Amino acid sequence: MTEARHADPRDNDLVAEKQGVRSSGVDLVARQSMARLRTLKLLIAASGLAGLGYEIVWTRQLALALGTEMMAVLGAIAGFFAGLAVGAFILDGRIRRAANPHRVYAVLETVIGLWGLCAVWLLPACARALAPLLGTAPSPVLLWSASFLLPTLVLLPATVAMGGTLTALERMTSAAHGTRPVSAGVYAANTAGAVAGTLLSTFVLIPALGLSATLLCLAAVNAACALAALRLGRAPQVDARARDDRRRAVAGLRLTGTLFVTGLLGIAFEVLVVRLAAQMMQDTVYSFACLLAAYLLGTAMGGMIWQRVGPRVALGRTALISGTALVCLGTALVTPLLGGLADSAASLGVVGELGIALALFLLPAMAMGALFGQLMQDVRNVRGSVGWAVGINSLGAAIAPLVAAQLLIPAFGTWRALVLVAVGYLLLLQPRRAALRWAAAPALLALALLWLPAPLLIRVPPGGKLLAVREGPMATASVVDDASGARYLEVNGHFRMGGTSSVRSDFRQAMLPLLLHPAPRKALFLGVGTGATVLGAAQMPDLDVRAVELSSEVVALLPWFDNPAAEKERPPISVADARRFVIADDGRYDVIVADLFHPALDGSGALYTVEHFAAVKRRLAAEGVFCQWLPLYQLDAPSLRAIIRSFLAVFPQGSAWLNHYSVRTPMLALIGSGTPSPIDPELVAARFSDRKLHPIIQPLGFDQPIDLLGQYVAGAKALTSFAGPGPRNTDDFPFVTFDARSNVHALSAAPWQLLLTVLSQTKTDAADLLEDSKRGMWEQRLGAYWRARNQFIQVGAALTGEPRGPALIAAAAPGLLDSIRASAEFEPAYAPLMSMAKALLASDRAAAERLLRAIDSAAPSRREARDLLSREFER
Repeated sequence: MTEARHADPRDNDLVAEKQGVRSSGVDLVARQSMARLRTLKLLIAASGLAGLGYEIVWTRQLALALGTEMMAVLGAIAGFFAGLAVGAFILDGRIRRAANPHRVYAVLETVIGLWGLCAVWLLPACARALAPLLGTAPSPVLLWSASFLLPTLVLLPATVAMGGTLTALERMTSAAHGTRPVSAGVYAANTAGAVAGTLLSTFVLIPALGLSATLLCLAAVNAACALAALRLGRAPQVDARARDDRRRAVAGLRLTGTLFVTGLLGIAFEVLVVRLAAQMMQDTVYSFACLLAAYLLGTAMGGMIWQRVGPRVALGRTALISGTALVCLGTALVTPLLGGLADSAASLGVVGELGIALALFLLPAMAMGALFGQLMQDVRNVRGSVGWAVGINSLGAAIAPLVAAQLLIPAFGTWRALVLVAVGYLLLLQPRRAALRWAAAPALLALALLWLPAPLLIRVPPGGKLLAVREGPMATASVVDDASGARYLEVNGHFRMGGTSSVRSDFRQAMLPLLLHPAPRKALFLGVGTGATVLGAAQMPDLDVRAVELSSEVVALLPWFDNPAAEKERPPISVADARRFVIADDGRYDVIVADLFHPALDGSGALYTVEHFAAVKRRLAAEGVFCQWLPLYQLDAPSLRAIIRSFLAVFPQGSAWLNHYSVRTPMLALIGSGTPSPIDPELVAARFSDRKLHPIIQPLGFDQPIDLLGQYVAGAKALTSFAGPGPRNTDDFPFVTFDARSNVHALSAAPWQLLLTVLSQTKTDAADLLEDSKRGMWEQRLGAYWRARNQFIQVGAALTGEPRGPALIAAAAPGLLDSIRASAEFEPAYAPLMSMAKALLASDRAAAERLLRAIDSAAPSRREARDLLSREFER
């Protein structure tokens, strides 16, 4: 007692020092644990980033192999999910039993990265091999089977490994957290990384590096994830096998069915909303990225929020299912309202499109993310792992594209199918009184929506009329009359494919390349629009015409544009992807004409690549002519230059021609030939004098050979100089596809701006066009004609507003007179001047006389103005 009472005070100091050491040790362990958790979160997000990055790149590569039909695109998505399901099923048990899940995860990431590197050459090789096997007209069953099996088998090692990563990450995170539920959080963090992967791949990596280099970057992310996992795995692990042994019960049948159906409904909902959004957004590669990012962001937010608040609220699965149905119905409800804001959103560019995407997807995806997080936790409570949940859910997701595209849309239409998918969630509720109470609100809303007529997102102009609509899995096509009675064809409500007002121009699109061939017998048209171009070609004597169109909905509406004045009917049209058709076809054609493909539309950029031009060249017969029409009013200069560089890489002696001299819809034709040769004007003159041909081409403005040769703009040397150095548009570096934002912006610029740029920066030289021995007087005549043409185009570009009557004559006549002073043969200026003079005779004879004298003075070699003066004023 005495010794204790009089203990050395230094002993107390020693105890305090030991407690301090113990405390600092605990702090160190806590700091290390927090550091591990932060690293794990980054690892989870990086895994999601790489996974979605791969999906973006692989989907683009597969589209080149399979084509861009909806079945092919959705088949690629289905194959991707099928691989995830297989991986989740076969790897779940192995990962649960693994002593060190970090090593398993490192192996999975290594497999994904290595297969990502293999895809650099494997998928393009499949593209070259598959198209000939499918043929030019595969049956829907064959196309769907190939579209499903190719991605499933070719990407199987990578997708199987991806199917196991979420289970491994959940094991790793559970080991760090102890017994705390983390499944929903892991899923949410992984999905948040997927959002970053979608945006980073689409907006940064692919535009800057191309597809192959992007795959290399994503493989580097896999390698970093594998190394980080191995480093984390050095610490002691929590043995999960005992817990797994206690939880060997198989998940209940109802839980399994719920997981399967939610996967099916979730992806079907995504497919249907994307299909509707195509009628409200610009439908570029960035539009799809915004939609996918909004869907993934909502899913991640829902999972994260549910992880934090789910354990503290007593709503349960019934409330989540009913809430998901209700917010999905809300999307169907607001879709018509968002359609009315489409033009305003488009003016804001990507920001506006992201706003539409969030309005469509955010709340439904949040509800889906919370529901899936809860279901994953329920499965984990039963099985001790989330692999079963991922597998069953992915299996439902794999069949969703087929169900949506081939069953729901054709049977009910896209909007009604969306309502039915939302109602489908209510079928997951148990038949109990409490569940029925939760289902009452969404069920009543669904009945109300189904009772209402399905909204149309097609914008009809004031005074116009909607004549016909065809809605299918590929697109929504419509025929509309405007107030003036002009009829036009639209796809997805705002992409005009032509109309009755452009029939003459469409006919010229066919005739120009056909006239440049000495004796065409067989022609192929890629893309048909309203069918006028193909119909115009069919009028050519002794010509066999074949045509290909991607959208069956467009083909179904072509009878609305039949031309009763045409002597021959429109030839049959094959519904197929143009790229795959050209590769699969074994025919040879004298002339191949590619229509105006809007460069900003997702998928159209692939029709301007070096690889596609090379495939077209292989389909040309000896002396064959290929014509690629370019819509200058829908292009920016960088895209135009990239396309020209790509064209000249395949057709080094290519040339550029105009279709007409309109400044409202200027078009440029790139003309290439398998065996290029200079033009002999005498042979052209002989064709123009053909008794069968001349009556067909004369009403189109091809009366004399100079009317054709005057369309010439530049040869290969001038085009090479204009295009300059820079990237080519290739399958691996799709410059035009990812220049979509600039091409959309080009729609708001003056439509003649790029045309004037081309004319001012290229030299039109007869030496590049004609045979040396036949140049002679043609060189002088053509030089004068081209100067008159350029002056005429500048006059049109200088007109402001929409002048009519005397105002138009006063504004345009001086420039038109300058044109015919340069060349009296330039009929596009002479004919309007004579029409103006004749119109003035009824209102202002003095002005008519002055104009006629000016015309006669500017073009004294022509007698029309002099003869009219003689008849009206000198008798």
